[in-house]
Amino acid sequence: MYKKYGAVIFMMHLVLFLGWICVQGITIDKRAAKAFVMMERGEELVQATSFFGVMKEQVSEQRILDLQVITRKNRIEITREDYQNLLQIVEAEAGGEDKMGKMLVANVIINRVLDPRFPNSVSEVIFQRENGVAQFSPIADGRFFEVTVSKKTIEAVNAVLSGEDNSRGALYFAARKAANPDNMKWFDRNLTRLFAYGGHEFFF
Repeated sequence: MYKKYGAVIFMMHLVLFLGWICVQGITIDKRAAKAFVMMERGEELVQATSFFGVMKEQVSEQRILDLQVITRKNRIEITREDYQNLLQIVEAEAGGEDKMGKMLVANVIINRVLDPRFPNSVSEVIFQRENGVAQFSPIADGRFFEVTVSKKTIEAVNAVLSGEDNSRGALYFAARKAANPDNMKWFDRNLTRLFAYGGHEFFF
């Protein structure tokens, strides 16, 4: 009789022990899965930031998502060099503007890349010269090479690359107050003024 009870108690303990092992196994699996996801996210972060040349930026999970979206939905093909140059020209041209002002400058660069009358890459558009004259003043005066790109500029450029466009097809912009009057006469005579925003006027 005692042997029978002993066997029952032993079986109950065995069942409890096996149940405990299963629970621990699930917990371990969850931990392993979590670690794997973290590792996978880490790899994505390195790939995203190295591709866009912003390895030194401290990037959140939301930023990873943003960069992945950009990679999938770019309006144009863009290299790491193109991306860095786009950041720098936007910072140089619109460093004091709000996000929309920065985006509009980036939009003009992208619009030119997509227009057959201009070079077909971001870097070629930025460094283009007509009769030896740079198309963008930060290239001419060297500001392009001296700027420090801000997080706000990165956000604005990323938004443009993912498809946001309020430029109405603008291919030119100018800061009338700072521009050479003769240059502005050319803008007014040869181009269609679309709108003004911030410190710039935009033309087609």
